[in-house]
Amino acid sequence: MSLGPDERGTARSKRQLVAENSFAVELRTPRAAAVAGIAFAVILTVVVVLLHLALPVGGDQSQWITQQARRQKVAWALELIPYAGIAFLWFIGVIRSQLGHREDKFFATAFLGSGLLFVAMLFASAANVGALLSLYGGRSGVPADEVRLVGAVGTALLATFGIRMAAVFTMVVTNLGRRSGIIPRWLLVVGYGAAAMLLFAPPRTLWAVLLFPVWVFLLSVQILVASLRGEPSSEPRQP
Repeated sequence: MSLGPDERGTARSKRQLVAENSFAVELRTPRAAAVAGIAFAVILTVVVVLLHLALPVGGDQSQWITQQARRQKVAWALELIPYAGIAFLWFIGVIRSQLGHREDKFFATAFLGSGLLFVAMLFASAANVGALLSLYGGRSGVPADEVRLVGAVGTALLATFGIRMAAVFTMVVTNLGRRSGIIPRWLLVVGYGAAAMLLFAPPRTLWAVLLFPVWVFLLSVQILVASLRGEPSSEPRQP
């Protein structure tokens, strides 16, 4: 017995809905969190390394903009930062979905707030330096004092305020992992240690920024290994 046009359309709609729901659930699996976390960790590490190579250690902090090679490294870093932010937001969303009913409202607020503030400060720092590069690319140069000011503001946003939010994020996720039992003991020690160092690191310390992606990378690898082994985890929330 053949189906009528309306019935065939309904069947196609149901198959399409099932496929879309399966894809949406797949995006919230532990493996998706691991992929997003690893992507964020790698991209942010590359960004910090590029900035370290571009900015002079000691001496006049305004001279980097006059050198083409250093400007190019900074430009590459700025182009990568939006992708780091996107991967981190995806990582946050999947982690929240995996916690499910285990999520505590107090820690959930600190978790989401600190993560969003970190991304906001990362983007603000990048926009600050990006605007400077745009001005330098015009007909007129940029005074050295303005270059130093922009550099100081950008460094403060990321390496002073940003890492404090990263410390809160690391501490909250580690505590949630301890309460839910989804993080092993060795990673709990690493998480609390990284959070303490990020929280009390000297201001404008660029190397301290690397602690955060290293911790995210370790956590993501642990989540990926656990998912491949088929270890139990909380079910993702249904849309």
